[in-house]
Amino acid sequence: MTLSIGTRLNRNVLVYKGIQPRILVDGNNYEDASLYRSRGGYRELDDEVAFLNDVSASGLRGRGGAAFPVAVKLASVRTAAGDSVVVANGEEGEPTSVKDRWLLRHRPHLVLDGLRLAAQVVGTMTAVVYLSDSPARDRVEKALEELRGDASFGLQVTVVQVEPSYVAGEETAAVQAINGGPALPTDKPPRPFEEGVAGLPTLVNNVETLANLALLHQLGPEGYRRVGTDNSPGTFLMTLSTAAGASLCEVPFGVTLREVLSWSGIDPDGVRGFLMGGYFAGVIGPRALDLSLDYDVYASAGTGLGCGAVIILDEETCAVATSAAVMTYFGRENAAQCGSCFNGTSAMANVLESLRDSAADLAELDRLKRWSTFLRGRGACGTLDGATNVAASLLREFPDSVEVHLRGACPSCETGKFPSYPPYGVSYAADDV
Repeated sequence: MTLSIGTRLNRNVLVYKGIQPRILVDGNNYEDASLYRSRGGYRELDDEVAFLNDVSASGLRGRGGAAFPVAVKLASVRTAAGDSVVVANGEEGEPTSVKDRWLLRHRPHLVLDGLRLAAQVVGTMTAVVYLSDSPARDRVEKALEELRGDASFGLQVTVVQVEPSYVAGEETAAVQAINGGPALPTDKPPRPFEEGVAGLPTLVNNVETLANLALLHQLGPEGYRRVGTDNSPGTFLMTLSTAAGASLCEVPFGVTLREVLSWSGIDPDGVRGFLMGGYFAGVIGPRALDLSLDYDVYASAGTGLGCGAVIILDEETCAVATSAAVMTYFGRENAAQCGSCFNGTSAMANVLESLRDSAADLAELDRLKRWSTFLRGRGACGTLDGATNVAASLLREFPDSVEVHLRGACPSCETGKFPSYPPYGVSYAADDV
């Protein structure tokens, strides 16, 4: 069945017009093992090398934020000597995203099937599901209980739960937490594929990535590529937020935000810009409306899709105030273990808060511009890079708004109503299952 414009699977879970749903197939219901098998899940994998070639041919890219080719990650651990470990990373530290929690709560077997396939490709029976959401843990453990004694699954899975934080989902933080340490990023090298859980080569994949791996096994590379673009095939989960609320949408790569907004009933002409990829990619003006939703297209435009979280800045929302709120979050929520990040995010937050309040001067803006360049790449994880993206994108995309704040005449900010903390955070209560 093809879903038409405005079809709502359940509450705020939506599938884009004209596509057959791949991930959001059953709204907010729980998919048990029997139902998942009836949909083609847990099929036997006869040839690991052939499947790895299929993954490469499919063009599948990671959904955790970096969009790294999945086949390359699989191959790097497969070729490592000795035992290895696979990790399903469901620690959704990005406050503006809800996709990973939804997957683990409602389609845990799709994730576990992808984890099983990844484990077979790299040649291990040892796996970990890493998360911070308690309802998600309950559903994963329920799914594992349904698989107890099933020889066709055969994977030894440990579930590790940590406290949620922005940095806890970074892959080295996941490895350190699974090893019994704090969920904080560590210096690289070594990277997890070299030395990870228990000192073994470790594959860490986002749960949406693993879900797509299972879908690829069912569809084959040609079927998988029937939607999307050459460089970004398939569909992805978009957490689409406004000041009024959020929806989880399955969207094919290749359409535009103008098309997505029009389909969802939002007037594109009333959009001032976007906060892209959660907090990481910074802000972009209305030119994003007509960019193809494609990892490479967005990278070429100086922004990114990241984890698929998209926040709409309407005509009453100031990009300066939004950027200040995000930078304040970075200043408070960083891991506090890299001096460049701890001091840099705090310094940039001070400037942006001063600019928001129309108290900044040109000298402060010059410092902000300089910091947004030379601080990049200096942290152990991506937090500082995300912070520099926010500063650089604001100065590049919204020079008129910056100028208005220097003059002290921003009508949107005169009300004193700024984004709450965390800015545009998506609430997903335990009873939303």
